Amino acid sequence: MKVNIYYGGRGIIGDPTIFVINKIETVLEELNVTVERFNLYELKNSIVSLPSSLNNCDAAIFAATVEWYGIGGYLTQFLDACWLFGNKEKIKKTYMCPVVMSTTSGEREAKTQLMTAWEKLGGLAIEGICGYVADMMNFELNKDYGTLIEKQAENIYRTVSQKAQLLPSSSNSITVVAENPMTMSLSPQESEQLSKYASDESYVQQQKEDISELVSRFSGMLEAKSVDENRMYIDDFTEHFVKAGAVDGVFKFDIKERKQPLIIEVKNADLSCYYGIKDNPDVYLKLNAEIMNKIISGRETFQRAFMAGEMQIKGNPGLFRKLDDMFAF
Repeated sequence: MKVNIYYGGRGIIGDPTIFVINKIETVLEELNVTVERFNLYELKNSIVSLPSSLNNCDAAIFAATVEWYGIGGYLTQFLDACWLFGNKEKIKKTYMCPVVMSTTSGEREAKTQLMTAWEKLGGLAIEGICGYVADMMNFELNKDYGTLIEKQAENIYRTVSQKAQLLPSSSNSITVVAENPMTMSLSPQESEQLSKYASDESYVQQQKEDISELVSRFSGMLEAKSVDENRMYIDDFTEHFVKAGAVDGVFKFDIKERKQPLIIEVKNADLSCYYGIKDNPDVYLKLNAEIMNKIISGRETFQRAFMAGEMQIKGNPGLFRKLDDMFAF
């Protein structure tokens, strides 16, 4: 049996997640399990080619530390690479156990996020470990905590070795629906080869230069078109509004290139979009037109833009996370 550990933290001293995965690794090795660890902060330049490492393991442990909000960028990049380049047939047979420790708050939400992401990839998600650590010294010396971690490691071993059957999840069905619109079908070997190209910096840089040249070539043509400035983005939000995922709230978009903020109001599944002044919105978002264009064209999501530091938000974080559900760009 082989288990891969993918650690998405920063590797700093006193990270409680490192303590947990070290203890899990020790227990698994005592059970004659082969364990291989991948520190994503050390492999950040080759993350897109890492999904191929899942091909030779029976289970994976995704470990993250919530320092202020969410699971962090490296693990998100890895999950994106699994979606784009991973061998979906192999992932369907692979168990995943999340390990999320928090020094602030939000560890349960982050654990659920990892499990949902893996199930959307088609994989088998095991109930993992999450916890809040205020004092690292007390946490390490607490024998009861150590026993709980060891029992969870044993549970991973039993589940994988016995190939335990898990109840079906609705998230698994999303994989089929989301894959249908793809116009290009790739074999696992082709996906792996493509991921190697994507991890080649020189190749990626050349692609960026080519895209930049095309953008500059057609920018004049786009600028020549008459654009109703008063309707910019409003029609995009209106056309892609999903009533089924709507929640009540006021969103204020402060777009750098626009004179007035864009206001999005949702109440009782009714949408109102306009440019103007709105005090005390539920969520305040600050970004530039380039990022907004990427989002409305479907090349970026609100969540990923925020996690990448391309957008600032204030207000209700739970309401902010609903934006990607309410607007299907």
